[in-house]
Amino acid sequence: MTSSPTHRRRGIVRSYTATGGQATPTRRSLDDATLLIADPKVPLAGLSPHAYRVMDLCLPGVLSVAEVGFHLMLPGAVTKVIVSGLVNSSHLIARSPIPAAQQHDTVLLERILDALHKL
Repeated sequence: MTSSPTHRRRGIVRSYTATGGQATPTRRSLDDATLLIADPKVPLAGLSPHAYRVMDLCLPGVLSVAEVGFHLMLPGAVTKVIVSGLVNSSHLIARSPIPAAQQHDTVLLERILDALHKL
């Protein structure tokens, strides 16, 4: 049973269309929290519409893979395929976010140490 064209939703883009037929990302290190930094020196000519949109989103500043997927309204797996292609072509730099355990405020730690010395 096939649906008639009148029953199809407009605006739906199949996942394989957005990725050019590629099913899996070439980089396994990408996750939803991976930060993406665009290189403004790399020309955007020849990019697919989705890849161009990713670059358009990332050029003003840093975005995570999840944020890019939200803006593109694409599933995370599809976004990772597009992003991994852009990382491979040096359009994007992917960085893992700093884990919460490694983030510390030096000033706060010094104030705590000073307070402990005063006890």
